[in-house]
Amino acid sequence: MKKLLFLALAALPIAAVSGPQDEYWSSLQNLCGKAFEGELIEEPEGEDGFSGQRLVMHVRACSDEVIRIPFMVGEDRSRTWVLTRRDGRIELKHDHRHEDGSHDEVTMYGGTATNTGTAQAQYFPADQETRELIEPAFSNVWTMRVSPGETFTYGLWRLGTPRVFRIDFDLSEAIEPPPAPWGWED
Repeated sequence: MKKLLFLALAALPIAAVSGPQDEYWSSLQNLCGKAFEGELIEEPEGEDGFSGQRLVMHVRACSDEVIRIPFMVGEDRSRTWVLTRRDGRIELKHDHRHEDGSHDEVTMYGGTATNTGTAQAQYFPADQETRELIEPAFSNVWTMRVSPGETFTYGLWRLGTPRVFRIDFDLSEAIEPPPAPWGWED
């Protein structure tokens, strides 16, 4: 009887084990199509391009491999965060466009998570491409944290400097999605 039970259990499909990255990815996918308003929590001293502006993130396009999140600052629709699953890690790139849709001179900078992170947070240290594009950003570390139903936090720390930037988005209340970011077509 024990042998039959063992054989029956061995024949059952094994459920895929979900790791922290999968849980994180799923939390973002659950936001797909929705937009949320943010609040500036910290901005580097001497920079005020975000102060007093309406800050909106829109989880606009989601697949199993890529999630695109346009980030609007007032009427400026030039920014999109592009998250891509690569080689068991998540990569963050910042896609910057001009109003005519052409690429900005400084675009596609970011980095790849060095480990699986947690179900709530991923950290992205600057990659070599970023260092070549923006020399002072070689020590940047971006973070994206998601607390489902509560907040999404986008943050930037430039290690060894006082440069810190953070925005918290309220996930408890979706807002009307904004127009397409520059360079996108509906």
